[in-house]
Amino acid sequence: MKRTIIRIAILTLILALCAASAIAEPLAGGWQNVPCEAVELPEDAQAAFDKALDGLVGARYDPVALLSTQVVAGMNYCILCQITPVVPNPTPTWALVYIYADLQGNASITNVYELYIDRHSTPAN
Repeated sequence: MKRTIIRIAILTLILALCAASAIAEPLAGGWQNVPCEAVELPEDAQAAFDKALDGLVGARYDPVALLSTQVVAGMNYCILCQITPVVPNPTPTWALVYIYADLQGNASITNVYELYIDRHSTPAN
């Protein structure tokens, strides 16, 4: 029940953050990602995000919202991102990107949880 509520909240957040845009010929019953503009994160989160993604190739990570932080021996960040592969005709996806920034100024991605919107679209029982 709690996971369903969290999923619904995340999907609602995604829809609220992204203005609807014209999508050419949507498929009946199919989900299509709505493109979003990247947002500017708070300074500390942006610095950790930039450091953690430095040198990462193969996809563009656009932060859409800083969802949560956790003070540890450093800082953990949970950032909602739209990820676009660097390929012809890419299909963007949504993911929760977890970043850890240590006390020495280093930062790394600790987890990436892709959000499978089509899998979570079925009403909960």
